[in-house]
Amino acid sequence: MSVSRSEARISLLVYPNAARNEVLGFTEGVLRVKVTAPPAKGKANRELIAFLGQLLDVGKGSINIIKGHTSRNKLISIDGLSQEEVMRRLSSSSGGATSRVYPR
Repeated sequence: MSVSRSEARISLLVYPNAARNEVLGFTEGVLRVKVTAPPAKGKANRELIAFLGQLLDVGKGSINIIKGHTSRNKLISIDGLSQEEVMRRLSSSSGGATSRVYPR
């Protein structure tokens, strides 16, 4: 994860077609996330952005996919949050656990 003034950047590994939306945690600096949507016509990307927006309590417009639109490996930016704030929100929403399930 890297950051500039008011933009955090996070590397993701996305697992589409999952049984539920779920954050698996960080592994080697990459956040692993499961989403229920299939990887067709941008559905998984839209689900990912909506899910992360809910998780981080930011609008969907604040989250952008910078790299990896057609890949499971993605780089996203979150406008308006620092790296520390993103980490705090991820930790508080998961209760410090490495895995957390969220409703769709």
